[in-house]
Amino acid sequence: MGSMGTQTVTEPVTDSETKLSPLYRVLIHNDDVTPMDFVVRVLVEIFRLDASRSIDVMMEAHTKGVAHVVTEPLEQAEFHVDQSRSLSRARHFPLTFSIEPET
Repeated sequence: MGSMGTQTVTEPVTDSETKLSPLYRVLIHNDDVTPMDFVVRVLVEIFRLDASRSIDVMMEAHTKGVAHVVTEPLEQAEFHVDQSRSLSRARHFPLTFSIEPET
């Protein structure tokens, strides 16, 4: 191959590319039935929190009634909450999450 000059072409950035998807907060709610180890497992396996953070989130929900799990785009938040609900209900646990807009 001959050695031809390399030219970098940059595309203009459009408004749709600069706007980020709005973010949503996923909250976990305390209940008196779901075992703590199951809650930690859900936070690790579904929300990909590390074990230490999962325990902190679970304990905050346990003591305060609710705790922030993650902040992510709505579609991802809904997917994670649906996965958690399915896993919990399959084991007859009332583990509950909610989603609220990031402010």
